[in-house]
Amino acid sequence: MRSVVLDTETTGMPVTDGHRIIEIGCVEVIGRRLTGRHYHVYLQPDREVDEGAIAVHGITNEFLIGKQRFNDIADEFFEFIKGAQLIIHNAAFDVGFINNEFALLGQQDRAELSDHCSILDTLRMARERHPGQRNSLDALCKRYGVDNSGRDLHGALLDAEILADVYLTMTGGQTNLSLAGDGADSENGGRRQPTPIRRLPTDRPSTLVIRASSNEVAAHAARMQAIEKAAGATPLWVQLEQAVEVEAEASPA
Repeated sequence: MRSVVLDTETTGMPVTDGHRIIEIGCVEVIGRRLTGRHYHVYLQPDREVDEGAIAVHGITNEFLIGKQRFNDIADEFFEFIKGAQLIIHNAAFDVGFINNEFALLGQQDRAELSDHCSILDTLRMARERHPGQRNSLDALCKRYGVDNSGRDLHGALLDAEILADVYLTMTGGQTNLSLAGDGADSENGGRRQPTPIRRLPTDRPSTLVIRASSNEVAAHAARMQAIEKAAGATPLWVQLEQAVEVEAEASPA
C-alpha cells in the first residue's frame, strides 16, 4: 500500500472563521519504507496570519509574500495524494482545511478527501493504545524514542517526517534501513538521504553483565505475586513456563 504522511500549517483556527492553509508537507511511504519522495510547499493565503499561529509555526506574513496560491498547486498536490492512505495526526483538522481549499476553488469533486484517499488518524490510534495519557506528537516521540530535537517550532514537512517515524515505530516497523527513492517533489528541492546503517565496532569491550541480587530477586517475585493476585489469574508467561515443564517431564529421556 502507498501511504502519504501529511501535515499542514494554517493562518489560525478554525477553518469556519476563514483561516487558510499556508504550508503543506507530505512524505511517501511504500511497503512500510520511507521512499525519500516528498511534497512540500508554502502558500500565500490572501489573509493575515494570526499572531498565535505564528508563535506555533513561525511562518510570518512577510515570508509568505510572493508564494504560490493553493490554486497554483491544487492539481499537482491532488495527484500526489490521490489513491493513497493518508496518515495524519488529528486528521479532522488537516482534512477539514484541505476540503475547504478545494471547495473555495469550486472543485466539489475533490472537496471530500475521503472519496479519493483512505485516512488513518494517528491521534485516534494513540488514544486507543494509550488511554488517559498525553498523545501529542511530542509526547509520542518521547514515548517511542523518536528524535524530535530539531522541532523548536511546528513545520509541515518536518512534522510529517517525524510522524512517519512515530507511526512506523508505533506499529512495529523499521525506519533506519529505509532507502531514499529516485524522485522528490518539493518547492525547495532536495531529497531525503538514506539513513546510514550504524554498525558496532568489532573491538568493543565485552558487555558487563550485572546480575540481580537475592533481595532484588525476592522483590521481583513478590511483585509478580501481587500482579497475579490483582488479576485473579495466572500470568501468561507463568502458564507458558509450566507448559514447557510439563512437556519436558512427559518427553522420553
